Amino acid sequence: MLARQRQAYILDRVREDGGVRVADLVRDLGVSDMTIRRDMELLHERGLIEKVHGGATALPGSALFEPGFAAKSALQEAEKEAIVDAAVTLVEPGTAIGISAGTTTYALARRLTEVVGLTVVTNSVRVADVLHDAGRPDQTIIMTGGVRTPSDALVGPFAVAALRSVHVDLVFMGVHGMDAHSGFTSPNLMEAETNRALIEAGGRLVVVADHTKWGQVALSSIAGLDQADMVISDIGLEEGAQELIRSRVRELVLVDPAAVGALRRSLAYDAVDEPIQIGRRAD
Repeated sequence: MLARQRQAYILDRVREDGGVRVADLVRDLGVSDMTIRRDMELLHERGLIEKVHGGATALPGSALFEPGFAAKSALQEAEKEAIVDAAVTLVEPGTAIGISAGTTTYALARRLTEVVGLTVVTNSVRVADVLHDAGRPDQTIIMTGGVRTPSDALVGPFAVAALRSVHVDLVFMGVHGMDAHSGFTSPNLMEAETNRALIEAGGRLVVVADHTKWGQVALSSIAGLDQADMVISDIGLEEGAQELIRSRVRELVLVDPAAVGALRRSLAYDAVDEPIQIGRRAD
């Protein structure tokens, strides 16, 4: 394995897990302890990782840090489910939609198994798997191909080329961060490029992102705030952010996770006496 390939592997491990041990890399890559330490020293000098005793970690607040899928799935679960409840109402039977990788879009895919006649274009291994496992003969799932990232996205030239040959009615996109100046961002350069191609393939862009994504800036910009037709977030989003997003995006939808939870519990017991508002549009 070339030095550049080893260093890329080390960076991927740090992005996914937040840190990595020298001993683990020696075992996984089949090279010497000294070789790994030289690679880490080079990455440290470039400001890409922080060397620590016995290994390396992501830099504090690093725009490169990309937690793995399992780690991200455990975050803001109630908010994601409430966002998905609002997002799924936008999907009409028989339409073609695009779905990016991410834990919120994965939660949406689980709900889309209930929608008739969909064609879904995705660069997400997880999204494709959940729709395929549903076994609906009336749904068509199209995967882009490409190189797999820590977030289980397929990215790179193959994915971009595939997306440039298709057209969908609606694109749902998950993001690592959103910010007034940087817009929607990703810690992975190739994933950002692939997401831009997905946006270009769609007639309408809906960004699904809980309130913790606001103020987070990752390495690469995907799109400006004004390129989104709709942002679906939750009521935890600070008021200043709400006002700014309203001024840039055609429509902001805010959901209330507590209300969604109350509604689901009521439905479970078949005891809904009156409608419960699960979200509100912030026009």
